[in-house]
Amino acid sequence: MLSLYNTLTCQIEPFKPMGPKAKMYSCGPTVYGYAHIGNFRTFVSTDLLRRVIEVNGIPVTQVMNLTDVDDKTMKGANDRGMPLREYTDIYIEAFFEDLRTLKIEGVARFPRATDAIPSMIRMIEKLIDKGYAYQADDKSIYFRVHAFKEYGKLSHIDRQSLVAGASERVHQDEYTKDNLCDFALWKAYDQKTDGPIFWQSPFGPGRPGWHIECSAMAQDFLGPSIDIHCGGIDLVFPHHENEIAQSECCNHAPFATHWFHVEHLHVDGKKMSKSLGNFYTLRDLIEKGFSGREVRAFIAQSHYRMPLNFTLEGLKGVRQALFRVDQLWDRLELGADAGEENFNVDQIHASFMEALNHDLNFPKAFAVLFDMVRDVNKGLDQKKISKESQKRILELLERFDAILGCLKKEEEPIPGSILDLVEARQKARKERRFQDADKIRNEITLLGYELEDVTNGTKVKKSHPCNIQKSTAID
Repeated sequence: MLSLYNTLTCQIEPFKPMGPKAKMYSCGPTVYGYAHIGNFRTFVSTDLLRRVIEVNGIPVTQVMNLTDVDDKTMKGANDRGMPLREYTDIYIEAFFEDLRTLKIEGVARFPRATDAIPSMIRMIEKLIDKGYAYQADDKSIYFRVHAFKEYGKLSHIDRQSLVAGASERVHQDEYTKDNLCDFALWKAYDQKTDGPIFWQSPFGPGRPGWHIECSAMAQDFLGPSIDIHCGGIDLVFPHHENEIAQSECCNHAPFATHWFHVEHLHVDGKKMSKSLGNFYTLRDLIEKGFSGREVRAFIAQSHYRMPLNFTLEGLKGVRQALFRVDQLWDRLELGADAGEENFNVDQIHASFMEALNHDLNFPKAFAVLFDMVRDVNKGLDQKKISKESQKRILELLERFDAILGCLKKEEEPIPGSILDLVEARQKARKERRFQDADKIRNEITLLGYELEDVTNGTKVKKSHPCNIQKSTAID
């Protein structure tokens, strides 16, 4: 049975959804720029979580929001003189491309905050009617934190220290809220900062606060109570704490029974920052010659509750590790010389799943995988492993990849222009024009491809730092 750490209870506990399907809500990106690798650590980790839940026989309905209205998106659109929708569309499409590159799959819906504003307004009206929210002198609507007695149960903060800390940050006579800890549900329109971007509401023109967006979208697509809420560790307070407060006060039902938070990613031991020159988007890494598969594997091999230190050298190390998997996969697919011994595939699978089912212990699961790769290669070298076991090992790699999403080599078709050169070289060899054949081979090499002459023709494959890519036979 799958057990996960629950931020709400501070314990590792069995994951038991309320119904036949697990309802999962994941905080998605704020679409004012390209998502960086710190964001993708969270998104890859939640994708791995979904896959592990499903391999345990529990279907998952996952919703990931797109925050397309907040201070940053509005500023970006206004600075570029673009409609908000047109501006955020650019980064939403880029985000979807990045998800495909990283094989992040299975999300049922990607609601945009701007499409859910009517739902947000209805939630705010309910909170006002129930006495949990009020309109301040600045015309904004605020949530009355002291009215929710359980405020702080997720972040485990002390309510008194929260009030004291807020008092130190803000001068009382500059504030219009009833309490310094109250947070905005609806922000009144300010022409100076908001420009042409606003929505009409019963409270006056303005736009929703960030926190109410996720509560409304989660309720719209998953109902008032969900099984698991996911996000980065930086969202525990105040974002997720505020989601709980407004959702539970509105619906008088538990908002989420399980909370899953992913730790920070650092770069070269430091916080990622553009000023330090260590800020990477996925696109930056692709331009440096790395693949989405390698980035995903780098993230996957870590434990989600431990900080992850990202380095380019570490990414190169992952490339070498995947090379070993690829070599084994190729040997098994081509068919190695067989012996009589059976390989204990069932025990390896059991050890792999035992690691994953104990709070997603991917470091231990990867250790099981690479121990298997070493032992199988040794057995193949000694021609001991039976044909049946070789087939089952290959099937096991497929099962592992269904969870990890980074073991199988990415299929990459050979361009027609390269295939034409290969055929021209073969013709030159048949006509014994070996000097011409060598020149064509050199041309193919310069274009980034390698040739291997075999008994039934020539194989061509894309060059790679570890010499691994799809090969195509030319008869």
